[in-house]
Amino acid sequence: MMKRLVRTMAELLKIENLSAGYGEAVVLHGVNLTLQEGQTLALLGRNGTGKTTLMNTLAGATRQHGGSINLGAGSTATALHRLPSHERAAAGIGWVPQERNIFKSLTVDENLTAVARPARAGRAAEAWTPARVYELFPRLAERKTNLGTQLSGGEQQMLAVGRALVLNPTLLLLDEPCEGLAPIIVQELLRAIRRITREEGLSAIIVEQHPQAILAISDTAAVLDRGTVVHSGTAAGLQEQPALLDKLLGVAR
Repeated sequence: MMKRLVRTMAELLKIENLSAGYGEAVVLHGVNLTLQEGQTLALLGRNGTGKTTLMNTLAGATRQHGGSINLGAGSTATALHRLPSHERAAAGIGWVPQERNIFKSLTVDENLTAVARPARAGRAAEAWTPARVYELFPRLAERKTNLGTQLSGGEQQMLAVGRALVLNPTLLLLDEPCEGLAPIIVQELLRAIRRITREEGLSAIIVEQHPQAILAISDTAAVLDRGTVVHSGTAAGLQEQPALLDKLLGVAR
């Protein structure tokens, strides 16, 4: 098994007093979050609490009303809040939205090669290439000449993750990657995400409706309610307190 990379404690992402939404409607209110290099954040909350809006805001797909988003630290930090979405991808954001947004009129291989970027300078891990994506998801290798319209939902999700990886991002955003998929595909995706994050050290923020599954492969956790952060701490600490988790997520026992 591949050895897990040694993780640094350098700050990768800093969100300060963030307010954002759609048009004049403000969904997020004064959100503050940080993420260290090589860490994974589980972003939790009931439906409609702002999780997807936060992911969309990081990717540049909402209207930001206030606050700041910085990728990196110190003099090399990039002010993401000043960049349009396509420049955020170039700055190091790999985004897998709920809609997947693959190119359905292109083949699997064309989807990957059309967006692939070289590895970033100073990155310790091996670069992500289409060949490595096929090794991660053998199902895609078997269907590399198939059009996006010819893939199952699970295969489309694998392709969406693969497309984000070949950008060689510094931060991967996964918005409900397991939603609506068969249990066997969910387990395959979770194994792949664990490898990407825990073994290869790619920083990630993951929104998921199955908290225990994501907490098990995350370092930190944050819970949103009504567009604001109501809890943040270690993933293990929250996983070990099921009553608190149920209370935060509004689950009745």
